[in-house]
Amino acid sequence: MLKSLILTLSLILHPVHVTITSIEHIPATDSIKVFVRMYYDDFLLDYCMFNEDADPDELSLTELLPDDHMNQYLAERVVLTVNNKRLYGRIINQTLAIGVDEVEVSINLVYHTERQPEIFSIRNEIMTGLYEDQANMTIVRMSGLEEGLKLTPGKSEQTFILK
Repeated sequence: MLKSLILTLSLILHPVHVTITSIEHIPATDSIKVFVRMYYDDFLLDYCMFNEDADPDELSLTELLPDDHMNQYLAERVVLTVNNKRLYGRIINQTLAIGVDEVEVSINLVYHTERQPEIFSIRNEIMTGLYEDQANMTIVRMSGLEEGLKLTPGKSEQTFILK
């Protein structure tokens, strides 16, 4: 009960609803590096919506979610497609940064593609079902393209033609 109260209070005290995602194809390889940073209290609320079996009283603002649980969440919320083929990532590491007023989680993932990207799509729905004003700021670096995007509940997907 206390943990639920803490999560609720952090929601009230935390008025900014934003995440940062960076996606970078490493030239001459099959690897795409992805970095995601978000407020951990917001993430835990969205995770409970994603996983109905998650018990908010069992979650902690000072302990990371296991990699397999975070991987399942991100596979649903952040979808990458290269040349019309969906990719699945693997977590390399995740860290918590605990500050005075906030806790952030940073996750590094790697995705593999069979061919050089010609068409790339990103769908980022982190917390879009939780907040109407959610902004998923996304930077894409791929095949000479470098573009910043603001993905929101109303526009959560973008496709790039890279040829």
